[in-house]
Amino acid sequence: MTADQFYWLLARVAGLSSYAALAIALLTGIAMRTAVLDWLGSNRAVRSLHEYTTVLWLPLGALHVVSLLLDSTARIGVVDVVLPFHASYGALAIGLGALSLDVLVAVTIAAYLKRRMRKDVWLWIHRLAYAAFALLFLHAVLSGTDFSDPAVSAITWGTAAGLLTLGLARLLGGRLPA
Repeated sequence: MTADQFYWLLARVAGLSSYAALAIALLTGIAMRTAVLDWLGSNRAVRSLHEYTTVLWLPLGALHVVSLLLDSTARIGVVDVVLPFHASYGALAIGLGALSLDVLVAVTIAAYLKRRMRKDVWLWIHRLAYAAFALLFLHAVLSGTDFSDPAVSAITWGTAAGLLTLGLARLLGGRLPA
């Protein structure tokens, strides 16, 4: 195995793992505040899982990006990672990933500053995680090479179905107070 093959494999594993961590974070986050599932709101295990996975994506996402930067066949530069739609090839797919990363970093920084923010500002920023995840979903669909794998497809589409179901339950059943 060459170094580039190793970095490519590492990027795929880290990207899928980061995606899974974010998917769990979103699913547990929306489930805890959905009135239909009010018993989850006070469940310590679900809350801990949500808090853990919101932090877990950081090293996995960083590993995904760093391994792509080290992979010479990926042809991705540092600017491509932070400046959306700048890449010389696959500009849409890579740009969606960069935009998602930018938004997720902003949400993560805001989470650490949460206690210093007004509640309405914090909630608005926190809800950007859904938009970032949608961008990440599109990034994965457009640039991911693993979607022919049934397990990867099941995780990806299962997450989308779960978020849609929980979103509808929250719209119809209401939201628990924060």
